[in-house]
Amino acid sequence: MLQSDDQSNSPATEGPLFHGARGLAVKVLTRIEQSDAYLDKLLENELASGDLNDADKRLLNELATGVLRWQAKLDWVLTGFYHGEFSKCIPVVRNALRVALYQILYLDRIPHSAAVNESVEIVKRLKGERSARIVNGVLRSIIRRINSITYPERTEDVARYLSIMYSHPLWLSRRWVARFGEEQTRALMEANNRRPRIALRVNRMKTTTEELLAAFRERGINASVSTFAEGVIVADTFPGIGRDPLFQAGMYTVQDEGAVLATRLAAVRPGMRVIDLCAAPGGKSTAMAEEMNGIGEIIAVDKYEAKLRAVAAAAARLGLTDAIHPLLGDARSLSLEPADVVLIDAPCSGLGVLAKKPDIKWKREQEDIDAMVPLQRALLENGALLVKPGGALIYSTCTIERSENQEMVENFLKDHPEFRLEPAELLLPPAVTESGYLETFPHRHGMDGMFAARLVRREHEQRTQEHVG
Repeated sequence: MLQSDDQSNSPATEGPLFHGARGLAVKVLTRIEQSDAYLDKLLENELASGDLNDADKRLLNELATGVLRWQAKLDWVLTGFYHGEFSKCIPVVRNALRVALYQILYLDRIPHSAAVNESVEIVKRLKGERSARIVNGVLRSIIRRINSITYPERTEDVARYLSIMYSHPLWLSRRWVARFGEEQTRALMEANNRRPRIALRVNRMKTTTEELLAAFRERGINASVSTFAEGVIVADTFPGIGRDPLFQAGMYTVQDEGAVLATRLAAVRPGMRVIDLCAAPGGKSTAMAEEMNGIGEIIAVDKYEAKLRAVAAAAARLGLTDAIHPLLGDARSLSLEPADVVLIDAPCSGLGVLAKKPDIKWKREQEDIDAMVPLQRALLENGALLVKPGGALIYSTCTIERSENQEMVENFLKDHPEFRLEPAELLLPPAVTESGYLETFPHRHGMDGMFAARLVRREHEQRTQEHVG
């Protein structure tokens, strides 16, 4: 067995154990598998180190993200060729195999030999010659038989077939097939596995959509105006966006169209008092401040100081420091003077953003969805106390699960007759609304799966006695 063989190996100790784009991809993937770390933060740290050139940074991002997108399919193939139980393979060896196989199956410009040799060298450096020989043998066997690899039969179990072929957890595949049917589930999974476009919210306090779009096109960036969200530009790719002088000057912010639409549901106006109860990293707070033309007050709440610093930095870059006031506090119990608008961008399962965060697929279990509900309800309960009569409570998530979305709002309204659902169709394009809610899906709208509801507090009606206490 590979694992028992590796326990006696003596890996090299000279020089950094992980280096180069492929080595760092193995490092990142292994960290994700062995801890509660997430892809975006790990990649951010590695890309900021300065040890890689731009081409290697792009390759690192492609390898780490691509492996997580296609992990189930990669593992299916590797399980068929690995001598022993692949699931019990040492994590660093398992991820070196995944990185090599991803290149073999999905990256046409990289020779198979280069993909194999790099992973073999990584394993040799980390685990010794014996493990390296096994990795070499497995990968070269796959290359020899690449055109005869067999996959699950669709007719035997549709959910299992989709789970492997489109690389989603089996529990999620079964859940979606039961809700959406086979074809919609396939389309949703396909959308989750595409490289996402980049949406840029124009800071209309500083520039116009037309001016910014023209500047991008002059630099050869393939960009266009959003179909659904006014003041948003969508680009296929945007290398080095953080170094762009226009970004640094606060001309735009990276924010998905769905998130922008959720803030438009708030319908804020200059001079309003707004409370953003889950504000970090500041995208929705700054979006609303721009809609208010920087006039008014947005209290941006988060329970972690480090996250509030990110909110303050975003506000400063966009020229919104006077309008946004970061506040340390627990959104479930915080007491504040009531506001015209209270926004709750609730923590959720994140199953609407799998295209951008594919590691979430492998971090979540079915029970995690139910575990989110009490926290979301607690946020709604406290948020309701902070809304003025006639004001609005905006509840949003980046998941497509009904128990976190429609069912959450319906149950809240049953217990709170002083609130009513104001139809999203009154404020947003019909194409992104359903039954009074903002609801988007990656395969239908080409953006994140986003949900939001606008709940208006009645001017005069108070809660009935049976609902008090």
